[in-house]
Amino acid sequence: MKKTEEIFCRLKKEYPDSRTALNFSNSWQLLVATILSAQCTDERVNKTTAVLFKDHPELEDYIEMNFEDLAEHIKSCGFYRNKARSILGSAKKIKEDFNGKIPKNIKDLTRLPGVARKTANVVLGGAYGISEGIAVDTHVKRLSFRLGLSKSKNPNVIEKDLMKQLPKECWIKSTYLLIEHGRNICKASRPFCSNCILEDICPADAVTKKR
Repeated sequence: MKKTEEIFCRLKKEYPDSRTALNFSNSWQLLVATILSAQCTDERVNKTTAVLFKDHPELEDYIEMNFEDLAEHIKSCGFYRNKARSILGSAKKIKEDFNGKIPKNIKDLTRLPGVARKTANVVLGGAYGISEGIAVDTHVKRLSFRLGLSKSKNPNVIEKDLMKQLPKECWIKSTYLLIEHGRNICKASRPFCSNCILEDICPADAVTKKR
């Protein structure tokens, strides 16, 4: 078995229920939550959207929404003015260019304001179960380097490296497996290597192992 296959086989056994931690009821809500999650914790996003989505659950609710009202709703998520512009801009573009339907491909999704490949991959995988790529967040970026899955620090290059090593049916799940492991064990400043199911096959010599 290839090393990459072994890594993800172990992670699947360790985190069988891994999925996006963002709460949503439809594809628009997942898009909004993912935009809000940039440089913000999923926990904070979920607290924010619990209130936001209660009164504004559908894309149509954002077409004529006042900018300042939305900005105030999402203020706790940080960079809230830019995020508000992205959300309202995306709502209008989806309405005008895609008949009010969230696009089901990366090319069209990344035409939306504030939507790059990571956000597009999260929406495609989480809302539609479509695998066009692999969402690379800070955890995926860190673990890909430490585990020797990619030598790059560029998310787009990391995504391509992972896609070459994993079968397409594993692309969606791989993101959340790496995120779970990054949050629980392979933390940025203090990785718990002695408790890691991958310790014997991890090449991260630069990581200070806490035993």
